[in-house]
Amino acid sequence: MTTVIPSFGTTGLDPALLTALTAQGIAEPFPIQSATLPDSLAGRDVLGRGRTGSGKTLAFGLALLHRTAGQRARPGRPLALVLVPTRELAQQVTTALTPYARAVGLRIATVVGGLSLQRQADALRAGAEVVVATPGRLHDLIDRGDARLDQVAITVLDEADQMADMGFLPQVTKLLEQVARGGQRMLFSATLDRGVDRLVRRYLSNPVTHSVDPGTATVTAMAHHVLHVDAVDKPAALTQIAAREGRTILFMGTKHRADRVARQLLSKGVRAAALHGGKSQPQRTRILEQFRNGQVTALVATDVAARGIHVDGLDLVVNVDPPTEAKDYLHRGGRTARAGESGTVVTLVLPEQRRDVSKLMSVAGIKPHSTQVRPGDEALARVTGAREPSGVPVTIVAPPATPARAATGAGAGAGRTSHRASGRSRRPRRPRTA
Repeated sequence: MTTVIPSFGTTGLDPALLTALTAQGIAEPFPIQSATLPDSLAGRDVLGRGRTGSGKTLAFGLALLHRTAGQRARPGRPLALVLVPTRELAQQVTTALTPYARAVGLRIATVVGGLSLQRQADALRAGAEVVVATPGRLHDLIDRGDARLDQVAITVLDEADQMADMGFLPQVTKLLEQVARGGQRMLFSATLDRGVDRLVRRYLSNPVTHSVDPGTATVTAMAHHVLHVDAVDKPAALTQIAAREGRTILFMGTKHRADRVARQLLSKGVRAAALHGGKSQPQRTRILEQFRNGQVTALVATDVAARGIHVDGLDLVVNVDPPTEAKDYLHRGGRTARAGESGTVVTLVLPEQRRDVSKLMSVAGIKPHSTQVRPGDEALARVTGAREPSGVPVTIVAPPATPARAATGAGAGAGRTSHRASGRSRRPRRPRTA
């Protein structure tokens, strides 16, 4: 029987990490942190199941940093590895862990595609105890001789189910074969499909399983709405939703649809931008920063934004094109209602989509509120905050690129920390509880 900790102070964490937690305004652990830390700090293999936004980053990050503290990596020979499916999640994990790594004198390097391979190689050669990586780019650096994994004693697989969905398991398997034998393995995932289960059986030794928010990993603080709309009314309804006050993510089925809708919204006076895999990593990073700082208020995105993206104060997600899989619905919705806060997920449904969306909701374990709406309806405004746009076309000016910082995310400073990425809000200096 495992122990559940009531506070970080009872974990035996390095005092420098406890000081850093206090400095970040974090007082008490979230459930997944409380459940997993006793086992992960003891060096046991851990299988953690928890919804997106539940605080998994600190759940594995604190244990990894505590157990690595006091060691120094040789050039290109990291001591700990975090594998993630997307560039955005890699940057987010690095940003979330950087203040804690700095507190115990550890260096972090981020290794992702779409950015300078040479800068990342230089960061590894300079020495980094912790590497946060997407599988493909890490393979590239290993093939070049810039990195070796034989000293990696702690390995984390974050969002393992998405790595399976994206076809990364063969690459992940090859990487796991290269890390030090007998090391600690931690796997965190919202769901466990067959591919993830095979990884667990093959690479985790007698793992302790912790499941937080079991079942479908839905969020009690999240309201789900299905808005039935006719095809002729959908564009105007979408524009009014996008013109609401505050930040909104609008999920589209394809990058071409995302680009087109973003252009249409800009022409109506909505500060919109498209985010999808067709854009370079520096472009994606700049667009996300504009969304975070309010220059962009409507982010029109494909599923590239469904995981690994955290923005403070995001309280509405709109499925303009309904997803085809329940898992995708849950991860899209997971961009809001993070770290115990509330949020709303809205799905726009055409008459011919009703049956498929009904099945999707059933599989996801969601019982949404259903409403028939038209542009200008009181119901549309009540659920989403929809309002008429200004009608005055706007232009979003791209900020200057900062490639050096984005390229490595190295431990000396990986940018502004998103506390809620690690399971807490950015508001605080006062202590908060889960």
